[in-house]
Parts: sequence; C-alpha cells; structure tokens
Amino acid sequence: MRRIDPFGFARDLTTRWDAAAVVIVLGVIVFLGTASRGLFEPLAKLEATPLSLDPSHLPFYAARTTLRMFAALALSLLFTLTYATWAAKSPRAGKLLVPILDILQSVPILSFISITVVFFMSLAPGRVLGAEFASIFAVFTSQAWNMAFSFYQSLRTVPTELNEAADSFHLSPWMKFWQLEVPFALPGLIWNTMVSMSGGWFFVVASEAIPVGHSSLALPGVGSYIALALQQSNLKAIGWAILAMAVVILLYDQLLFRPLVAWVDRLRFEQDPTGQVPHSWALNVMQRSRLIGAMTDAFYAGVRWTSWAMPLAPRPVAVRTAAPRNRRLDYVWVGFVVLIVAAGLWGIARTLVAETTLAEALGVVGLGFITMARVALLIALASVIWVPVGVWVGLRPRAVAIVQPIAQFLAAFPTNLLYPFVLYVIVTWKLVPDIWLSPLVILGTQWYILFNVIAGASAMPGELRYAAQNFNVSGWLWWRNVGIPAVFPYYVTGAITASGGAWNAAYLAELTTWGKTELKAHGLGAYIADAANAGDFHRIILGTVVMSLFVLTINRLFWRRLYYYAERRFRLG
Repeated sequence: MRRIDPFGFARDLTTRWDAAAVVIVLGVIVFLGTASRGLFEPLAKLEATPLSLDPSHLPFYAARTTLRMFAALALSLLFTLTYATWAAKSPRAGKLLVPILDILQSVPILSFISITVVFFMSLAPGRVLGAEFASIFAVFTSQAWNMAFSFYQSLRTVPTELNEAADSFHLSPWMKFWQLEVPFALPGLIWNTMVSMSGGWFFVVASEAIPVGHSSLALPGVGSYIALALQQSNLKAIGWAILAMAVVILLYDQLLFRPLVAWVDRLRFEQDPTGQVPHSWALNVMQRSRLIGAMTDAFYAGVRWTSWAMPLAPRPVAVRTAAPRNRRLDYVWVGFVVLIVAAGLWGIARTLVAETTLAEALGVVGLGFITMARVALLIALASVIWVPVGVWVGLRPRAVAIVQPIAQFLAAFPTNLLYPFVLYVIVTWKLVPDIWLSPLVILGTQWYILFNVIAGASAMPGELRYAAQNFNVSGWLWWRNVGIPAVFPYYVTGAITASGGAWNAAYLAELTTWGKTELKAHGLGAYIADAANAGDFHRIILGTVVMSLFVLTINRLFWRRLYYYAERRFRLG
C-alpha cells in the first residue's frame, strides 16, 4: 500500500532553494525595518541621545549607514538611466549636460551639504527624516556622477553592427533602449556601481555630519562613529569600525554584487565559449528558487508588455535623405543655455564680487594650481600602477572573484582612519606635509581606474585574444595593438571620475586632524576645509567656484578630447 505523504503538497510547491531564498528575503525585510527605526522621531530626541563608541551599537549604526547608501544608490541609478541617456541621445542637450556633470563631480560634498541642507530639512521640519534626506543626497553626490559617466560612455560606443541589427528588426527607441543599449552597458555599469558604492563609504564621515545653525548634527551611523573616534583619539573604536565595515561590505558583495557580476557575464558583447564563467552561490539560489523564478517571470512579462505596447520603428527607405536641421529649435536651445549661464553668473557675482578682493581671488586661484599639480601627478602614478593590474585581473575570471571583494573594501576604506598613522610618521620624522599628505588625495579615488580597467578587460572579445595568441603577439606589441585599445575607453571613463574625485577628496586630505594635532598642506582643498570649519559661507562658495572652474577647464581641454578620441578610434564595430 502506497504511503501518503501529508507534506507532499507543500514539498511540491517549494524546494530547499525556496527556503534559502525566503530566509534571504526575510533577512532583508528585517534589516530594512531595523535600519529605518527612528526616522520620524523629532530632532530634539536625536540631539538628546549622543553617539556612543560602545561596539554594541555598531550593528545598528552599520544598518543605518547601509540603508542611506542603498537609498542613494537607487537614486543614482534612476539619475543615470535618465540624465546619461539624455546626454548621449541628444547632441544639443549633451553640450550642456556633460559640462554640468563635470562641474558636479568637482563640487566638494561639504559644499553640497552646506548649500542644500536648509531645503532638505524643510521637507520634514523638526524631524530626523529631513536630516536623513540631506545625508542621502550627500552620499548620492559621491555615487551618481561616476555611474552616469559609465552609462554615457557605453551608449556612445554601442557597436555599429548591433545598431544595424536593431534597425533591421524595426525596434522602437524604447525597445532598443531596454533590449540593446541597457544590456550592452550593464557590465561596465555594474563595476562602476560597485566602486560608486565604495565611494559612498569613502565620504560617509562627511555625509553623516549635518550642519544645523552654528552646530553640527551627527546622525547615527558608521561615519559619525568614526568621526567621534577620531575626535577622541580612540584607536580601539577605529578597529571596531573597520571590522563593522568589512562585515557589511562582505555581505552586500555576496548577496548583491557577486550575483550581478556573474549574471551580466552572459550580456558581454562577445562570448568566449571556452572561457571561465564567474559563479555565485546567491545567484544559484535565486535561479533555482521557484518563488523568485515566478517573480522574475512577472517582471519580464511587464517588460515585454511595455515593448509590445510601443509601435515598431518605420522601415528604412531605400534612399535616406538627411532631415533638414531645425534652426529655430537651435536658437531656442542656445537662448535657454544663455539664460541659465547668465543666472548662474549673476548669482555668483552677487555672492562673491561684493565681498571678494582681487588679492584673495588670485590667492585662491594659486592654491588651485597647487592642487591641480598634485592631482595630475597622482593620477599619472595611479594609471601606471593600476592599468596593467586591471588588465591582468580582468582577463582571468578566477582572479576577478578574488580581487573584487578586496578592491571593494580598499575602495571603501575611509582615509580618515589612516590619519593617526600618517600624522605620527610626518610629525615624528619631521616630513613636509605638502608632499606626504598628497597620497591621501588619490587613496580613495584610484579604484575608479582599477574597476573600469577590469571591466574593459573582462569585456575584451575572445576572438581578439585568440588572434593575438595565434600570431604570437606579446610584450609591448600586444599592449599597443590589443590591450590598450581594448580598455582605453573604459580607462578614460575611470580616469575622468578619479580626477574629479581626487579634487573632491582634497578637502579631506589637505587638512588632517587627529585629536588636537592638525597638519595642513597648501592647496584649494585645505582652503575649503578651513572655510567649512569656520562656517564662512562666502569662502566656501569662492573655493567651490574656483575648483569647479579648474575641473571644467581640465576636462574640456584634456579629458573630454581624450574621451572623444577613444570613442572614435577604439569603438567596436
């Protein structure tokens, strides 16, 4: 007689993979509930509860910081898919949007916080939520620009044959965007999302200190914990903060970024059938779970429905004639740009001209040249080191699996934690701060170069590598004809972002403190940091404007030309 299993029905509906997926999902829900606790409390209660360096508080602080960073990451992704697409698709808009992006990535986070805090606090008056909005926006400014540049670069370098295939299938712009352009850009975007997430950790100390009047409000988080430990010269607390960061980075690497890297490998432009495919246990759980499979099918059904709802693109005519250019629209657009520029110049003039002497302005410009020389030298050194390393790692999937979490942790490591050691060495050996504080400028932003080069090397077509092997191309000849052309567009994207990030990090690196010890290097970053510490809004604006002008000029005269050269010279197809 056949034995009836009373739990057979439940076993048919679920598997052990479903059980693992449910545990992960419930864990995420519990995390969100714990991290969002206290968001709607009044500010007075937060001010009455000072931060503690007791390690038992670190799990809650880490959850709160991680929630801010993922909220900022979601906003950064939305910004990337809209802003970068508009800049890449519209030549008129791109002439304005790309320079604006250059300026935005050069504005220090202190300036963003100082300028926008009143607006965000007004969204939730007297509540912690308003300060959280300001902090999330500050983290957003450390993530979004890099992701937007990566997506913009990918849209501008879609291979010609893929565009022709999309045209032959009469794909509408909406269908082409989701079925061709986004999948083509995803590998590079995922790597830049990882380094942007790490960039958020780099600036987390500044983002969690919200100025309120003449004082500063410290939101509960790892960044404010680190700031308090630095203020009290507590090395033990710094060690606990490093451990908490390592655990958090390992968790979201295993649950989010490692599965994404393994999943987007199938979206590479050309697949190497004999190559090694990256693996992820979390991705295996998601792919084998029936519950998550049903959710995925529903998502794809929605995407297909939106694609079918869009009309097909018209068939191309036999003889295609160039459409006449709408000069009226050009005039309207130029007028719009002129109005924006005039309004910006008028605002700057009202803020600065009446209170700034010529000698002060020239002095700030001179400090800008010092910081420019420091950034240029360090970007060159970082490129010499990390381009060969990134190519070597990107061509070896096993090395990628090992290097990825290590590089994420190093990129997320706040330079503030190195201040005790740096200051001790400089003071003990009586070194020159202008020289020995300089490496702190590039310490957190050099990883933009490494991550982008790894993404470029990982996307290198297998046929290209095999052709080089068959013709015994090696040494400098391989680098000149294979390696550098394959990763050059990715390198330029990483170098542009690293350069802007280095300018942004100058205010942290050129003025360092540990307890009551302070060291200062001459430069624009130290000038802005001094102004922020003194609450001098006029000098903050002056330093920010000068820094933005430097970055915009360098990007237009050097990086942007190099970018367009890479786009024309090394475009696939």
